[in-house]
Amino acid sequence: MSEVNLKDKENKMGTMPVNRLLVSMSLPMILSMLVQAFYNVVDSIFVARIQDASGTAGTAALSALGMAFPFQTILIAVGAGTGVGVNAMLSKALGEKDRHTVKKAATNGVFLYLCSYIVFLLVGLFLAPVLIASQKGEGLTLEYGTVYLRIVCMGSLGIYMQFIFERLLQSTGKTLYTMFSQMTGAVINIILDPILIFGLLGFPELKVAGAAIATIIGQFCAGILAFILNKKYNEEVELDFRGFRPDPAAIKRIYAVGLPSMIMQSIGSVMTYCMNRILNGLEAASVAVFTVYFKLQSLFFMPLFGMNNGIIPILAFNFGARKRKRMMQAIKCGMLYAFGFMAIGFVLFECIPEVLLKIFDTGDASLITLGVPALRTIAIHYLLAWFCIIAGTTFQALGNGIYSMIVSIARQLVVLIPAAYILSLIGGLDLIWWCFPIAELMSLVVSTFFLIRIYKKIIAPIPE
Repeated sequence: MSEVNLKDKENKMGTMPVNRLLVSMSLPMILSMLVQAFYNVVDSIFVARIQDASGTAGTAALSALGMAFPFQTILIAVGAGTGVGVNAMLSKALGEKDRHTVKKAATNGVFLYLCSYIVFLLVGLFLAPVLIASQKGEGLTLEYGTVYLRIVCMGSLGIYMQFIFERLLQSTGKTLYTMFSQMTGAVINIILDPILIFGLLGFPELKVAGAAIATIIGQFCAGILAFILNKKYNEEVELDFRGFRPDPAAIKRIYAVGLPSMIMQSIGSVMTYCMNRILNGLEAASVAVFTVYFKLQSLFFMPLFGMNNGIIPILAFNFGARKRKRMMQAIKCGMLYAFGFMAIGFVLFECIPEVLLKIFDTGDASLITLGVPALRTIAIHYLLAWFCIIAGTTFQALGNGIYSMIVSIARQLVVLIPAAYILSLIGGLDLIWWCFPIAELMSLVVSTFFLIRIYKKIIAPIPE
């Protein structure tokens, strides 16, 4: 066979121009992530417009969402981490053409998601008010937060259905179908939000409960669609529960891979929980400001995380193929695009923070007064974050995910939270937001150290 024919048969990740390859692989995931971010923003925009006689219901509702967020993050982290473990076991078995293990991975994965749902069902039933109150939530914020968290936890079967059936599709390379299911769930959520929150088209006005119900209905619809797509198009993975018994060995394999991912994703929830407690001790409305920031920043970070999902296989493939030049091109392209995403966020937060905050019009002037300096200060860390994110992606792609975990723990728990607490004592809300640039600066130093180490030990020894 000629050299030309051999090249024609080679995987596109080893031959296609790197920039075009990165764009083609990342674009569907970026679009999907953007839709997810957009519906989170829209969800909060509607919630911010909830009103009562006091005129502060919108601010309380936003704060309630912020206090429910850490536990929603853990709920999602459990689902995502389990999915990573199921995917790893499934993909290996599919490569080995081991149909028995494929079935075992899929059925035990469904079982684990069902167990996870039961845990969060109990959390919603019995612990929701305790968890909100533990962040110093009180009054209307406690009431709204309890209702929202309880419904989201009790209805988490929908998102766990979505997780497992989308992961089964991903394991066989049918990622386009997962985009369909995710976008379907997001669109349904956006449509139902105003109807259920404000009581349109003959529905009762449910306020925060309506936002939660819209969320879980969207998740159930996405999960059902992912199930149908599996039954129709995913012939490689068979789900058959006749005579099913949980397999301890399979469960151990799934969690051996998935648990580190759960921990990584849960770190952010610990940070958010601690920040909510500190902020509530200063000014209750500042929790709403923090919630709005998180919703807005997702518009820049979520697409970047989608691009990361495209960079990882490109780096991993070309590392395996011993193509150093293509690896370096992928890292440089990733950093260029990451800088672009972060630069847009920085410019918007610095130049028009008031415009962005007015999108979430609660009718409470304190949201603008407190929010403008907060957004401008927090945005400074965007000038550093792009490098740290791509460095972390490189660590994961080259089998050194432990470096990413170290950086994440150090940034969010070792530096950010203690810095926030100390700054709150020194200067209150005027200084506390500087904890983000301070923590990112530390992240930059540690990420640079690890990236240089990775380059010298792994990338540089590869011959040109």
